[in-house]
Amino acid sequence: MGSISIKKPMRFLEYLGRITISFLEEMGSLGIFILHVIYWLFRRPIFFKEIFKQMDFIGVKSSIVIILTGLFTGMVSSLQADYGFRLFGAETLVGSTTTLGLLRELGPVLASLMVTARAGSAMTAQIGTMRVTEQIDALYVMGANPYQYLIIPRIIATIAIMPMLTLLFDGVGMIGSYFVGVDLLGIDKGLFMARIVQYVDYEDLNAGLIKAVCFGGMLSVVGCYKGFTTTGGAEGVGRATTYSVVISSVSILIADYILTALMF
Repeated sequence: MGSISIKKPMRFLEYLGRITISFLEEMGSLGIFILHVIYWLFRRPIFFKEIFKQMDFIGVKSSIVIILTGLFTGMVSSLQADYGFRLFGAETLVGSTTTLGLLRELGPVLASLMVTARAGSAMTAQIGTMRVTEQIDALYVMGANPYQYLIIPRIIATIAIMPMLTLLFDGVGMIGSYFVGVDLLGIDKGLFMARIVQYVDYEDLNAGLIKAVCFGGMLSVVGCYKGFTTTGGAEGVGRATTYSVVISSVSILIADYILTALMF
């Protein structure tokens, strides 16, 4: 009985040790990957054609998802805000409250999560497939650097396009908020707009755009890293894609709290 009671905590400690070592190895591998990215970021040649191709894939082809998400986010935010403000007769603040929420938090966070689900997963799958089919090794043989040709264009494109997608999200969300607040809930449109002008500042917009840039860098680095280090064939590609979306999403939410605490 005594040996059994000792084995259980020992097994737990062994499991905890394996998890810790695995985590440290992953962080070290990610750190080396980021150093390679920084080293090759400003070195020629720069594949502008590939950058614009990725901007089209990540930005333009994500716009429908961003528009739908932004529209219904703005609409439901107005409904929730109106319910709360009508309790003490301040429903004219629905517009300003919803706009502040969109600019500071909902716009950059939800836009980044949508891009992570659509484009971040695709980055991992594409690069991971190239890794397991030895296409990345072929690039080395042909004298092309995979970081310059595969990784850098995707990171630059994501960082550049995320503020634009966030602005699109914010604009559509404000339209949805106006429609619900003025047309459905009957709030005076003059007071609705006046409160937005009164309480919303450019600093709120700038804070959201800074977050969008940070989130774009995070989701692109994680997506490319998980694809670049994929092993295990087709099953490994699927596993890397799942991990990429989960890690990117959680990292965005954690970074959002940190950035909010620093900026506000």
